[in-house]
Amino acid sequence: MSERRTSLIGALLTTIGPVSMAVYTPAMPQLVKAFETTDSAIKLSLSIYFGGFAVAQLLAGPVSDAFGRRKATLVFLTIYILGSLIAAFAPTVDFLLAGRLIQGIGASVGVTVSRAIVRDQFNGAEAARILNMIGIMLAVGPAAGPTLGGLALALSGWQAIFFLMVVFGIGTSLTISLLMAETTTPDRALIRPDRLARAYATLISDPRVLFSALVLGGCIGALYAQSTMLPFVLINHVGLTPSQFGFGMLMQSGFFFSGSVALRLLARRLGERGALLVGLLLVGIGGAAIALSVEFVEPSFLSIMGPVAVCSFGIAFVSPYITTAGLAPHPEIAGSAAALIGFIQMASGFLGGVAAAMIGDPLTAFGTVIPAMEFLSITAYLAFLWARRRAG
Repeated sequence: MSERRTSLIGALLTTIGPVSMAVYTPAMPQLVKAFETTDSAIKLSLSIYFGGFAVAQLLAGPVSDAFGRRKATLVFLTIYILGSLIAAFAPTVDFLLAGRLIQGIGASVGVTVSRAIVRDQFNGAEAARILNMIGIMLAVGPAAGPTLGGLALALSGWQAIFFLMVVFGIGTSLTISLLMAETTTPDRALIRPDRLARAYATLISDPRVLFSALVLGGCIGALYAQSTMLPFVLINHVGLTPSQFGFGMLMQSGFFFSGSVALRLLARRLGERGALLVGLLLVGIGGAAIALSVEFVEPSFLSIMGPVAVCSFGIAFVSPYITTAGLAPHPEIAGSAAALIGFIQMASGFLGGVAAAMIGDPLTAFGTVIPAMEFLSITAYLAFLWARRRAG
């Protein structure tokens, strides 16, 4: 496929996971009332989605290596649509949780296959450029997601949120059917348990892969984790309505978009190392600002979202290069490598959400968990540099 088509399909697939969270988050406070349950139970619905997404990637990647990227994508998208329908018609919170789990399993194919199709066809700076373009287009979906979710919630109630996801799943499936070409030579032997175990053992034992995944787990995982906290912080503590919250989240996605565009303009001047250093510096500054603002400043929209915007801008510099670096050492099992990196990334978001639920107060959790995750990404990058020097 051409670079442009690969970028478009990669962006669409990558968007599945974030959009399914961004559209959903404005409804979380209302779901507490609709199901007569607790904040923790509804936050658990997002954590369960993370968990299903994270674990299923470990299967989605090898399945795409064994049966082909295109076929695997269509099967997992069907699972996603089924989960969306279960959630839309959920009579109790237990059915809602089940639907979200199935959604997460289906959506797991997006990040895995989008990265694998890039690695199948491109490498080095060219691959990083495509991943950067995917990042630019990726910002549009999550940017519109909270706004669409807030409007749907105001007009038709919480069920409309999940019907939007059904439509998105069907539209994505049609696009894949019509436009996506197969980019790998399927090898069904790769799905055998012994081959699967060997592939993951190879990847886990390579610190270049492991530490690059932990960089993403810290900074991008923080984006996922904070989505379980921000609706309650901004709606309950700051006093925004669900619709205002949806528009307010444009600040996060807008700065991610701006960072992606800035990287595209500065990439040749900065290079891989320069871009990563700038990005991680901003991530660290944003993480420290979150901790300090929660501790010392009365919560307001700017005191919460200002530091989030700084982190988002920095993450846009980090993601393309560290993803390319993590996929580079083992091109023969690119699907499994993308799956492992995605698993660690999403598992970090899941664990961050669980930690927030255990802390209880969303504001305290936001000021504790998110800075810790941002600083984890910086530490992991230092370990990655050591591992790459050792490998020669």
